[in-house]
Amino acid sequence: MGKRQRAGARAASASSIEISFTYNGKRCREKIKLKPTAANLKRAERHRTAILDAIEKGTFDYATTFPNSNNAPLFSDQPGATITVKTFLSDWWRVEEMELKASTRASDSRIVFNQIVPVFGDLALTDLKWHLIRDWAKSQGNSRKTQNNKLSVLRRALNEAVEQELIHHHPMANKLIRRRKSRSGSAASTKTKIDPFSHEERAALVNTARGQLQNLVQFGFWTGLRLSELFALNWGNVDWINHRIYVDGALTQDADEIEETKTEAGERTVDLLPPALAALKAQKEHTFLQGNEVFQNPHTRKRWTGDQALRTRQWNTLCRRAGVRYRPPGQMRHTFASMSLMAGESPQWVAAQMGHTDWTFTARVYYRWIPKDAGDAGEKVTGKWGII
Repeated sequence: MGKRQRAGARAASASSIEISFTYNGKRCREKIKLKPTAANLKRAERHRTAILDAIEKGTFDYATTFPNSNNAPLFSDQPGATITVKTFLSDWWRVEEMELKASTRASDSRIVFNQIVPVFGDLALTDLKWHLIRDWAKSQGNSRKTQNNKLSVLRRALNEAVEQELIHHHPMANKLIRRRKSRSGSAASTKTKIDPFSHEERAALVNTARGQLQNLVQFGFWTGLRLSELFALNWGNVDWINHRIYVDGALTQDADEIEETKTEAGERTVDLLPPALAALKAQKEHTFLQGNEVFQNPHTRKRWTGDQALRTRQWNTLCRRAGVRYRPPGQMRHTFASMSLMAGESPQWVAAQMGHTDWTFTARVYYRWIPKDAGDAGEKVTGKWGII
């Protein structure tokens, strides 16, 4: 007698068995990695019977049963199975970019179209998995913070994919690029970001600069404003009577006009210390009668259009002439924070001046400059409350 023919199950090769069935009107054939022995053929036949039963009951999930099958996307109930990452991100970006400030829009666009799309663009949206995203992010050689910043853009996009029910599960849900905590590593990382100028360097920069640039530098050192906030400052924001300014805008490199401050806390009132007030008074002869911007690019006699012109040209030259080791002009902000804390100003006041939401953040970032052992430590509290 010949070998018994099993319904819908046959030997496909020396190491696989093929089962066949009809699903949604399409004839399907799938291979199972089993040697086509009599016992395995029987197992395959039972597997096929279970599939037919699930199809009849409406509970069959092709992608779960045959996750590596080329047929799976054809029968997926997730629209994202037939949409590529590139197509989805392009559609998402057309809406997203309208909600972003110019600086954020420019950086996020570069991340999406120069970095994510070239790597994952041809994948089906449903095939974008966390392990692929994580390995790509780590391969870039960036810091953990930069990696997570890049991933935050993709995370926002995939949030929308879930909302639109293009995918059932968010591949980045509760996922971050993590690292082992290290005190030395953390300290080293902080030092590379915050490198304030010393008192001597600060004086050399201010005294070497001339005209509008001198006023800008002195004002920057004594207010702690971000460069974008300095460039957006208008004379109408100056309160001469109470010696303070109202910060309500920012002008970044990629923006064509003044935008909102970086954070809600960035919209704030800043006290003008005497050196900052003196810089403003000196600046009046240059731009006050025009009635708009406080600080101008001395070369163009117009409002600064971003930090690029200052950083790559005038600031670089100023540092060389002053004999000061180069650090970017954004370090003026860090210098203000460090010298304020070293002088004994409260972290709460410094945080308010700089536009930090939480003063404990200020204390954590600049903790090295907070005096640990003042000579009069304990005298104030004793003098006020120590008499019984």
